[in-house]
Formats: sequence, C-alpha cells, structure tokens
Amino acid sequence: MGRVRVTRSYQITIPKEIREASGIKIGDYVEVYLDANGRIVVEKVRRERMRLASGRRLTLEEIDELVAKGLGETLAGGGD
Repeated sequence: MGRVRVTRSYQITIPKEIREASGIKIGDYVEVYLDANGRIVVEKVRRERMRLASGRRLTLEEIDELVAKGLGETLAGGGD
C-alpha cells in the first residue's frame, strides 16, 4: 500500500506499483466510490467498446438500433 498526498486541487497520484498491478495506463478511466465501510475505492473501468464484425451490409434500422444501444450504454456509464 502506498501513501499519497492530496493536492490543492484534490488530486492524487496513483503509485507506480498499484498502476502496474492493476494495468492502469494513460487515458484509462477509473471509478471512485465509497464502499460499505466508508473507504474510498478506486477501480479501473474494465469495459470495452462494442465491436461489430458482421461480414455483411447493415440496414439503416440495424445501424439505428446499434447507435441507440451504444448511446444508452454511454449515458448509463456516466458519459465517458
């Protein structure tokens, strides 16, 4: 466990050993929340964007449906 200091802007630096062990890289997203005991938890977001490899042309309706689904996931995930 590493000890870090909170800056004037309320920022912290994740220690190198924690970043490496969790696979956090530049540009990744993390979620920050309080657990049931009131402890601050920082967790790497492990979801990836949906990829489509259909091997065929899509109809406009299929494209609209996939876009709506993607927007729903983005909005539900906090707009990242």
